Amino acid sequence: MEILFLGTSAAVPSKQHATSCIAVRSGPDIVLMDCGEGSQRQLMLSPFSFMKVRAILITHLHGDHVFGLPGLIQTMSLSNRTEPLLVCGPRGISAALDAMMSVTEGETQYPVDVVEVSGGETLRAGCFTISPYPTDHGIPSVGYVVRDADRPGRIDAEKARALGIRSGKEMGMLKVGQPVRDVMPGDVVGPPVPGYRVAYSGDTRPCASEDEAIAGVDVLIHEATYSDSESSNAEEHYHTTALQAATVAKRAGVGHLILTHISNRYDDRAVLLDEARSVFPESYVADDMGLYELTSKGLRQA
Repeated sequence: MEILFLGTSAAVPSKQHATSCIAVRSGPDIVLMDCGEGSQRQLMLSPFSFMKVRAILITHLHGDHVFGLPGLIQTMSLSNRTEPLLVCGPRGISAALDAMMSVTEGETQYPVDVVEVSGGETLRAGCFTISPYPTDHGIPSVGYVVRDADRPGRIDAEKARALGIRSGKEMGMLKVGQPVRDVMPGDVVGPPVPGYRVAYSGDTRPCASEDEAIAGVDVLIHEATYSDSESSNAEEHYHTTALQAATVAKRAGVGHLILTHISNRYDDRAVLLDEARSVFPESYVADDMGLYELTSKGLRQA
């Protein structure tokens, strides 16, 4: 699984940072989480194809998370997309998208399925299973846990050879579930390996509903608009500090934490990284076009 940060700024873009948009790719399938202004151009500059986007997951309806949505949807149509697209978000996303598309004459030649969620639903797009959860941002808002498909279990090569399996091709056939002569996959292949899970908070204050939803995920992508010195601002504006995000990650037992949605007041984001790592060492701070790869060996920056 790959995670590409297309925009990591809070509220407004800067010369260095676009507004919120994260792409998660597994195999050929991509889901976008939020779609701030300029997201489609960021995608065009990236190694990811916007035509492979199966779903766009909106956390809430503030402009820095949705202003890129109508443009991207229309560009997909102008590029002759025919495959359906899932757009989901909190209450109001359907009316908001209708309004944005109608005033810009944004007709599409492919199906756009808009689903409003509040938490607890299960949706699917491509190889991904999508689980929204409620957050605390002062307006209808959700976070998401996305999980890719389970991977084939480990093959017992010694046992397979004892049953007459010799070639790598035959081993591969068994691993993907195809019988070879009288040898069945279940004879030599272990149980499937669960897909990777990535959670994205959107904008929120720390809340119990998030703790429950993200428990044990491989990667938590969490907003960290402020440093701990601005904790009163974070509380007032329904945001999270880097220290709080790290505390959430530690409490939930996640594998890795990546901070995003950083205020432009922080020219040097290292202060947020240091703050987070003081509580949760497996912390990173995202930058625009930062690409991370999640494998069985853990998380690495590509």
